[in-house]
Amino acid sequence: MKINTLKILTIFLILLFLAGCENKPDSNAATPAITPEVTDAAETSAPQPTTSPTPAVTETPAPTQTPTPTKTLEPTAPVTNETKAEEMLKDMSLEEKVGQLFFVRCIREQALSDIDKYFLGGYILFGDDFKDQTKKDIKTTIAGYQDKTKIPMLIGVDEEGGTVNRVSKYPVFRAVPFKSPQELYKEGGFDLIKSDTIEKADLLLSLGINVNLAPVCDVSTVQKDFIYQRAFGKDAKQTSEYITTVIRAMNSRGIGSTLKHFPGYGNNVDTHTGIAIDERSYETFENSDFLPFKAGIRAGAGSILVSHNIVKSMDKDYPASLSPKVHSILREELGFTGVIMTDDLSMDAIKEYTNDEESAVQAILAGNDLVVATDYNVQIPAVLAAVKDGKITEDRINESVIRVLTWKLNLGIIKFN
Repeated sequence: MKINTLKILTIFLILLFLAGCENKPDSNAATPAITPEVTDAAETSAPQPTTSPTPAVTETPAPTQTPTPTKTLEPTAPVTNETKAEEMLKDMSLEEKVGQLFFVRCIREQALSDIDKYFLGGYILFGDDFKDQTKKDIKTTIAGYQDKTKIPMLIGVDEEGGTVNRVSKYPVFRAVPFKSPQELYKEGGFDLIKSDTIEKADLLLSLGINVNLAPVCDVSTVQKDFIYQRAFGKDAKQTSEYITTVIRAMNSRGIGSTLKHFPGYGNNVDTHTGIAIDERSYETFENSDFLPFKAGIRAGAGSILVSHNIVKSMDKDYPASLSPKVHSILREELGFTGVIMTDDLSMDAIKEYTNDEESAVQAILAGNDLVVATDYNVQIPAVLAAVKDGKITEDRINESVIRVLTWKLNLGIIKFN
């Protein structure tokens, strides 16, 4: 009994073992995938369907267009008063151009008709023009000249103060005449000179006068010299300071200025009454006489007037006003780019040297931009004839016209649209 039970138990265990072997998975069979718990869409790792994905549609790229090159604009040149003057020049006749180079003595009786006839650049008024006139009279008269002309005119006077006053010598214009530079300096130094210059400029401008033919740059310390009373009366350094003060004050009011009398009068005789020969060395001018002119140029003076002295160290043959060599010094050595004008060609120093017609032609050839003249009725036709004959080129005329027009634009005399 015991043996049978044991056999039965043994057979049962063997059968159980064999049954377990049959249920053991084949190591080569595929293991079913276990789907993990999904916690976040980004962490899902379930396999995608095994169906073939739809192939992506490839877009045909648009044809590449060649960009239109951007046009590079040339930088526009700044519009300056000089370029405005050049534009004005294009529309001017030869007669108008030559007329602009004449800054002439005003002859009241024919002033309006002469504007039409000669296209004058400007009028200079003298003492007689203010005699028996009121401020309103002068203002109305000058406005009439400006209304008559196509190109507005320079209207100038010599109002230096002291011995040379054209306007303030008459009480209707100022209670007392303007004092000389020397008197002003003694009374109040450069401060008084500055305030006097401003008062003078304001008076002239209120009348329609836009240029004061001042200041005097001549260095003179000797009382017996002809030019002494009109000069500052001190050495070159102090005279230079005086000139700087005056030019800055004039510029602040917008009135035209004129440095005179280049290259420096020195101790020479009066050229109103005859020829003056200057025997001084060139070094004297470099170390003294040129200095106030250089100061005035630096301060912004618009014009320089050249004397009729024959300065042998510069040009022994021609008066300075008619000398190309003297004008070259002024342009090249002193670097002046503004308007150069002659002293009045009606002075004896010129009349003894040459005739009226030839003096104006020589003045233009020498390099002057403005001819200060009384006998313009014969001098303007002479210059026109010289251009037509080829003695003076029209290019030479144009150079000066541009400088004159630029000065007028700088001063606001011409309003350019």
